[in-house]
Amino acid sequence: MPKKISIKTKLVQPDFSSHGNFKSLADSVERASTVVFDSVEKLRQRDWRDKNQYTYGLLGTPTSRRLERQLAAIDGVEHALLLPSGLSAISTVMLALLKSGDSVLLPSNIYAPALEVAKYMQNQYGVEFALYDPMNIDSVVITAKTKLIWVETPGSVTMEVSDLNALAKIAYQHGALVAIDATWAAGIALPVFELGADISIQALTKYQSGGSDVMMGCITTANDKIYNQLLETVVTLGVGVSPEDCRLILRSLPHYALRYHAQDKAARQIATWLTQHPAVDQVLHPAIAGSPGHHVWSRDFTAAASLFSVVFKANISQSKIDQCVESLALFHLGFSWGGAVSLVVPFTRNQMHATYSYEGLLVRFYIGLEDVDDLMLDIKQAFSMLQ
Repeated sequence: MPKKISIKTKLVQPDFSSHGNFKSLADSVERASTVVFDSVEKLRQRDWRDKNQYTYGLLGTPTSRRLERQLAAIDGVEHALLLPSGLSAISTVMLALLKSGDSVLLPSNIYAPALEVAKYMQNQYGVEFALYDPMNIDSVVITAKTKLIWVETPGSVTMEVSDLNALAKIAYQHGALVAIDATWAAGIALPVFELGADISIQALTKYQSGGSDVMMGCITTANDKIYNQLLETVVTLGVGVSPEDCRLILRSLPHYALRYHAQDKAARQIATWLTQHPAVDQVLHPAIAGSPGHHVWSRDFTAAASLFSVVFKANISQSKIDQCVESLALFHLGFSWGGAVSLVVPFTRNQMHATYSYEGLLVRFYIGLEDVDDLMLDIKQAFSMLQ
């Protein structure tokens, strides 16, 4: 085998490291609660921090360890931790790295449940938080209490692309860490660690799963100290993941990059087409000129997720938009993304963040794996009632 191969090839090639003499192209599922030892000495010398050991089912089996290795390899780092959901990964980072009296800087367009975690941390543990405008680097105000800058690029609803590298430079000047919710980029479209992130969080529920049937999150990092802090928190909280769910994601990983790029192409076609629709005020898709932070996307990203939003003309009412969305036949109403089926969510004005500056209302689209022409015909018939 060549000494250096691409991550696409690594994801396809089987991992035989824990299979013993049995070699199959299918991933096995190793389940456990109790792990047994060969001797009293080995039992007493067990170390749950050592990834070369197995000590208890909650702390990992060969199946979950294979998935961790794959995810770390995708990001080009040494460490990966699995959590029961993307939100669990977010909570774990904040719990592990922040203590009473610390402060975390959050983007104003942050994923709404993540903001709720920050509020909980403030109310329960005295961890302060402040908001910054992801499109205005001058709004980033760091104090002596600031220990963490949170980045979400693009925002998962309004799609602002912030400058990760510039934010990282500011953080390092003040001794703060940088954590990025990189779910949209999915380990494919943005080299987060090359641009300065210390921690990357993703919801594997999305493209890595691909089947709309698995809840899981992950945290990756290249920093040994940060990894040990995160691992200790995970163990203290008693957090674990299902080996069966790990196997489902391992099964999907070999082709998730193909799906991501195919759906990227389809979404750009549909998003570009929608820019010409008379009912549309603006299409918020990072790859389209005029979308907030497009210049940063063009510089730092190599692809785009198939998730984007549409802002309608200000004279179109919420009830009309809701009626339009409900008339879509191929787009189903539902949160999340990354599966085969296209989705749509209409957002009300009171669901928008404080810096939302558009007069019209917003609908988020996720483009799945259906035929593009079919999806466009479906949108066309639904949008006809808006004119």
